[in-house]
Amino acid sequence: MSCSHQCAFVKVVQVGSTANAPGGVYQFIPPSINATKGTTITFKYTGAPGNHSITQSTFSNPCNPMPGGFDSGNVLIPANNVSVSPEWNLTITDDSKPIWFFCKQLLPAIHCSSGMVGAINAPTSGTNTFQAYQQAASKVNGPSGQGEGALVGLGASASAFPAPLTDGAALFTNNPPVGAAASGSGTGSGAAPSASGNSTNAASFASVNTFLVFSAAALGVVLA
Repeated sequence: MSCSHQCAFVKVVQVGSTANAPGGVYQFIPPSINATKGTTITFKYTGAPGNHSITQSTFSNPCNPMPGGFDSGNVLIPANNVSVSPEWNLTITDDSKPIWFFCKQLLPAIHCSSGMVGAINAPTSGTNTFQAYQQAASKVNGPSGQGEGALVGLGASASAFPAPLTDGAALFTNNPPVGAAASGSGTGSGAAPSASGNSTNAASFASVNTFLVFSAAALGVVLA
C-alpha cells in the first residue's frame, strides 16, 4: 500500500518544546488539527527536558480531566533527551464533535493555564473555537485535576500507552511508574494505567507530583 494512501490517515503532533522555541515549552505543535474518523493522531514527546500528558477535557472545563476521557499519563523526557521519542497513537472514533485536551502536569508551573492545550475538529467560528478554549484555559486558577490514565475516551481511543521508554524516559500515573525511573535499568517494572480510567480530582496532585519531583531529581531533570 502506498504512503500516499496510508499517510493521509496519520497526523503528527509534537508534545512539548524548548524554552527558546517560538511559543516556549508549554505547547502542542500544532495545537489544533482536523481529523476524520479512523485517522490516527501520533503524539511525539520531543520536548527535552519535559514532563507532559495528553488528557481529554471539555470546552467548559479546559484544565480538568473529562470523566471517561482519554489520558496518556505523564511522560518524562530527561534533559539529555532520548534516542527515540516516545509516541502515543490516538485513533479518532467520532469526528462529529470537537475533542479537547490539555497537559495536566503542574510543575514547575501549571501547564494547561500556561497554554498547553489542544483540539481536534474545533469549530473555526462561533464561541467554541480553539482560541476561545485556549483563552479560557489561561484564566484557570488552581491546579489541574489529576486522574488515572485511560486509553478510551469520548470520540477517540488508544490501544497502548506511550512507548518506547528508553534512555531515562518514564511514564508516570497514580500507579507506580513505568520506565527507567521505576527500576533504574530502563526496562521498567511499574503497573500501567487502567484502560477505563478512574476518578479525576485535584487532591491526587500531591502524591503524583511529589513522586515526580523526587524521581526527576534522581535523574537530574528539571521538570518542564
